[in-house]
Amino acid sequence: MPALPSRLYTLVFALIMSGLMSLLMSAVITFINTGFDGGFMWRWASAWVVAWAVAFPLVSVIAPLSHRLTRKFVSAPDA
Repeated sequence: MPALPSRLYTLVFALIMSGLMSLLMSAVITFINTGFDGGFMWRWASAWVVAWAVAFPLVSVIAPLSHRLTRKFVSAPDA
C-alpha cells in the first residue's frame, strides 16, 4: 500500500484515533445502558456513527494541543 504524504499525518491520525476510540467507547456505554440482546449491534452501530461524527472534528483540533502538552511533560529520547 503506498504511503500517504506526511502533510496528511494529523488528519489520518485523527481519523484513526477518533474511529477506534468512538467505536470502543460507544460499545461500552451502549452495553452499560441497554445490556446485550438481539438489538445490541444495531444500537451500537447507531451510537458509533453519532460518536464518530463528534469525535473526528474534536480529535482533529485537540491532537496538536495534546502533542504539544505531551512534549512539555515527556523528555525527548536519548540519541
